[in-house]
Amino acid sequence: MWTYDRTLEYPVNITKPNAKLAKVIISQFGGPNGELGASQRYLSQRYSNNDKRVCGILTDIGTEELNHCEMICAIVHQLTRNLTADELQAQGFSEYYIDHTVGLWPQSAGGVPFSAAEFQSTGDPVTDLTEDMAADGAAL
Repeated sequence: MWTYDRTLEYPVNITKPNAKLAKVIISQFGGPNGELGASQRYLSQRYSNNDKRVCGILTDIGTEELNHCEMICAIVHQLTRNLTADELQAQGFSEYYIDHTVGLWPQSAGGVPFSAAEFQSTGDPVTDLTEDMAADGAAL
């Protein structure tokens, strides 16, 4: 079903770790308007749409949002790798590190875990599209 060549389309190459920045960027992974929610939003909404062309577009968008998750995770990983516990604490990343070390876990910058309650799939195409645009407009 998929061809995966194990490289990012837009490679991430961060040379200077910065856990303070990672704490902000992680919200783009699992925050209220992050890429994980966006992917699930589009992939969930596709099933209730009666137009096969729209279903295909929603599938394409949803899988592209999953690619964005991969890039965000690469960014957060590179921003936190090789930092000592003291550096992580000094840069405000110690609370995250205690629970997840350097593993990627979807949450907002404020530490609120990802929840499916942050997106909607109503079955009404106009309502769903309006919600999609609002969420995309609120993303960083």
